[in-house]
Amino acid sequence: MINKKVASVEAALSGVEDGMTLMLGGFGLSGIPENSISQLVKLNVKGLTCISNNAGVDGFGLGLLLHKRQIKKMVSSYVGENAEFERQMLSGELEVELIPQGTLAERCRAAQSGFPAFYTPAGYGTEVAEGKETREFNGKMYVLEHAFKADFAFVKAWKGDEAGNLIFKGTARNFNPNMCGAAKITVAEVEELLPVGSLDPNQIHIPGIFVHRIFQGSNYEKRIEQRTVRKK
Repeated sequence: MINKKVASVEAALSGVEDGMTLMLGGFGLSGIPENSISQLVKLNVKGLTCISNNAGVDGFGLGLLLHKRQIKKMVSSYVGENAEFERQMLSGELEVELIPQGTLAERCRAAQSGFPAFYTPAGYGTEVAEGKETREFNGKMYVLEHAFKADFAFVKAWKGDEAGNLIFKGTARNFNPNMCGAAKITVAEVEELLPVGSLDPNQIHIPGIFVHRIFQGSNYEKRIEQRTVRKK
């Protein structure tokens, strides 16, 4: 069994350079690779293209990279919780590509599966389809979308083993699994890293073949974007 374990986040992010395209998992602030993002801030890599459903919030998640002007282009679905993102976008400092959420997920999954492109009805007749090939199937129009091409994918799982097998928890399953194996190198950080054979095979969401490096994360804040509670 190939051992994918690396000793530290520093080793896990070896090879990250300026100008790269990165995938970052998570849904809102759930399941984001907090340790990897913090290391990207320390590395101070610039000119990044980041593919992520969200753009974090001010002072946390991808908001940390935005604050230091490390991101050149953001490819996302929902970006409504980040004032700095809004400022940079409106000022022209940040290039932004907004994509329908299902299309974003499928462009990740297509890259994971080795499909170069696919047709989807989402976005037909809107700005999303401008400049793209369209085609009719069974009387309905579809837009051709291409799979993403990324250098690194950073994902966060609940549990993993040294062979790279991963188990996600709750909402963290929305984008993290689709990004595994969708880039040249997939880095997984986990809350609990176990020896091979410790995980129930029936509970594994992503097999280790989709993961290149795995490490034990620490000090997760697990913030909530908007806390909603019942009135007493």
